[in-house]
Amino acid sequence: HADQQLATALDRRYPAVAAGLGEGRVNPAQAQVITSSLDALTEHAEISETVMAQAEAHLVEQAPHFSPTQLRRLARRILDVIAPEIAEEADAKRLAALEDDARRHTRLRMRRQGDGTTRIWGLLPDLAATRLATYLEAFTNPRASHRDSLTTDAVDRLPYPRKLGQAFVSFLEAVDPKRLPLHGGDATAITVTISLDSLRRELGTADLLGTAAVTGSDDQDQITAAEARRLACNAFIIPAVLGADSEILDLGRASRLFTRAQRRALLLRDQTCRAVGCDRPGAWSEAHHLDPWSHGGSTDLANAVLLCSADHHRAHDPDYRVERLPNGDIRFHRRT
Repeated sequence: HADQQLATALDRRYPAVAAGLGEGRVNPAQAQVITSSLDALTEHAEISETVMAQAEAHLVEQAPHFSPTQLRRLARRILDVIAPEIAEEADAKRLAALEDDARRHTRLRMRRQGDGTTRIWGLLPDLAATRLATYLEAFTNPRASHRDSLTTDAVDRLPYPRKLGQAFVSFLEAVDPKRLPLHGGDATAITVTISLDSLRRELGTADLLGTAAVTGSDDQDQITAAEARRLACNAFIIPAVLGADSEILDLGRASRLFTRAQRRALLLRDQTCRAVGCDRPGAWSEAHHLDPWSHGGSTDLANAVLLCSADHHRAHDPDYRVERLPNGDIRFHRRT
């Protein structure tokens, strides 16, 4: 079908491209790029036949020097070369059409894999995708520049796609829910229900409410008690702590989350992540309860420390033991 479309375009509209293809100066992939680019040009701008002929001739002339991908980029700016007086208007019309098409094709789908992960795929407008990439790179950019071979964080050696995935998770946890639309009469939030006994145990589970949009059913997902404790440090979740008979012992978050003033004070005091060997900026770190609130720890500066997302996960990982050094830094020891 693509070959038939190309043959029709060469026969009826683009003799210079056809001649270049016949003479071997243009290969079929380049011919496809040139004809499709010229077709797009006529759809989004009032261009004379003379200008179109000049554009066709210029692209054929450049074909021996550029790959199809490079030629496509050149074709997008062809009017800047041959007709700069109409280039801006033509670009505006082309971009408006592209943006409208992007909005109509925007999609995002999520599907549970059944192995503890959810596959996400979709299409976003270029502007939205660029903003998202910029936000995520703010989480992936920090580097520990003063670490030696013994203290290098394994997170820094992860493949970039995995770093980006972890950055997306960190970004979602950092979003201010107060700036989101109301959802069900309240600011957008996630509710986690957990028994008091499970909350205090190293190994326990909690139920995650509000996942029907992803699972497609009313079934509840579960997370570990360690993850619930970590989220309760600073993420916008509503921890519903249940007693033996499922009565609600506590429902809320105000006493567990550090205030904005406390965050500023922590940033002034700690400046960076306080894990040994880590110097990620404090602005990209999270406030952590040294003595967990689930064990009676208070939400005050004396019981708080800044940890980057990776080290905050480690602080709540039962596979690690946390040691606070005299200078206030945090050292992790893997349990044997």
